[in-house]
Amino acid sequence: MKTKILVLAIALLFSLNIKAQGMPTYDNTNFVSLIKQLVESGKQTAQMIKSVKFLKDAKESVEKVSSVVQQLRAVQEIAQNNQRLINVMQNDLQDILNSPYIKPEEVTRVAQSFDAIVQNSLDAVDFMGEILSSDNLKMTDAERAEVLKEKELESKEMVSNIQTKTKRYKDIISFRKMQDKVNNRETEY
Repeated sequence: MKTKILVLAIALLFSLNIKAQGMPTYDNTNFVSLIKQLVESGKQTAQMIKSVKFLKDAKESVEKVSSVVQQLRAVQEIAQNNQRLINVMQNDLQDILNSPYIKPEEVTRVAQSFDAIVQNSLDAVDFMGEILSSDNLKMTDAERAEVLKEKELESKEMVSNIQTKTKRYKDIISFRKMQDKVNNRETEY
């Protein structure tokens, strides 16, 4: 009976079509490939870190250059405004003061009002030179640019102020000239 059971068990096993997995194997190629990928990933990460540092340095350099350009533009605008003031002083003020329609007592007042604007302009130029050349003020580029921007606005204000005064005095001269013509016209035709 034992043989019958043994034969029956063997037949049963073969009829079930059971497949054995066998002993597990270790594949070194997958492990080596994984290590290579990790090393390559590390290299790429190191390269990305270098790129980020380079871009950060480049950004700082661009910001510094941008700040210097802003300062230069402000200085340039102040210089142009001061040149306008000088032109007004050389041309228009001389015409106003030499006009026969400006009274002698007004000459001093006109000259003083223009002189105050020009003196303020010269003080601004001196201060600007001190800001740009002195490290004693311990200003950052941004603070320096902000102060220069304020001085630029003051400079524009001075130009506007002097143009307004010039126009007003020219209008006074024009009015007095017209008044003189009306008062001294010939009445007999």
